[in-house]
Amino acid sequence: MTSYLLMTVLVMAVMTYLPRMLPLTFFKKEIHSRFIRSLLYYVPYAVLSALTFPSIFYATGNMVSAFIGGLAGIYFAYRQKGLVFVACMTVICSFIAQIVIPF
Repeated sequence: MTSYLLMTVLVMAVMTYLPRMLPLTFFKKEIHSRFIRSLLYYVPYAVLSALTFPSIFYATGNMVSAFIGGLAGIYFAYRQKGLVFVACMTVICSFIAQIVIPF
């Protein structure tokens, strides 16, 4: 059991270290390509959105209230409100929608 746990931790450590180490070994010079620079700039936002957006619909027991909460979050984020405000308004709107709309 202990060897399995240690092997699991070792594999996880290597797999999280490689994506951080490989770009440093391959890109030693400054990147001049506008396309590559913009691609590397937007990748974290795209990955975070791809991981977060589908889970919005399963955050509550009801997809409609989750959708309304997600729309509220998108609206307040578009209006450039703070992260805590957006999160609170998303939860509040989703909660109100779950109470008001009978399912």
